[in-house]
Amino acid sequence: MAKFYLMGNYTAKAFQGFIANPDTDRGAAIKAVASAVGGKVLDYDIVRGSYDFIVSIDAPNFESMAAAKLATEASGAVTNITIMEPININSAAKLAAKVAASYKAPGK
Repeated sequence: MAKFYLMGNYTAKAFQGFIANPDTDRGAAIKAVASAVGGKVLDYDIVRGSYDFIVSIDAPNFESMAAAKLATEASGAVTNITIMEPININSAAKLAAKVAASYKAPGK
């Protein structure tokens, strides 16, 4: 299992649903989606800012999260889902040092 963070926005269609049923449990819907792709929700929050929600999920692989994105965005209730994975910055920096040593900028 791998950890993923998803951020996204609700559409006007979703907001209409929230207003029609203010007690709706979106957490249950997100748990159902995660379960359908073999994952588990670690955390879900409605947030202020550029995104409306953030979710952390343990899932088998990136493709499972891509499938969740495709299915939920196709519903018309959510949009702009961004899928992120945690990285080890130290490992990336070590590899970047190797790349930087062999990379030649244009004209050099």
